[in-house]
Amino acid sequence: MNVIWPRFLKNAYRKEPISSFVFVAGGVDVVIGGLGGYGTLACLGLVAVGGAVTLRWWQLQRTPKSIQPEQVAQSYLPSQASRPELPMLSIAKKRPPH
Repeated sequence: MNVIWPRFLKNAYRKEPISSFVFVAGGVDVVIGGLGGYGTLACLGLVAVGGAVTLRWWQLQRTPKSIQPEQVAQSYLPSQASRPELPMLSIAKKRPPH
């Protein structure tokens, strides 16, 4: 269980850091309010957790995953036909300067 929690939290924070932060903060409020006998803090934490879950659900509904733009291969160099033919370099034997 200890191995799963850090991996789960890392993935959650990477995907949506704001709603994950609100969810964790609300969960801490619920635990502190519930164990400490502070009903108002526990209710505030429940509202925060519910808001974070609702925010994440709303964001998932807004972004359609099935529609993706068609990927076109990007070429960084021009094609072989568009490049002019360069002359072959020849090493001419020159006399060294005096």
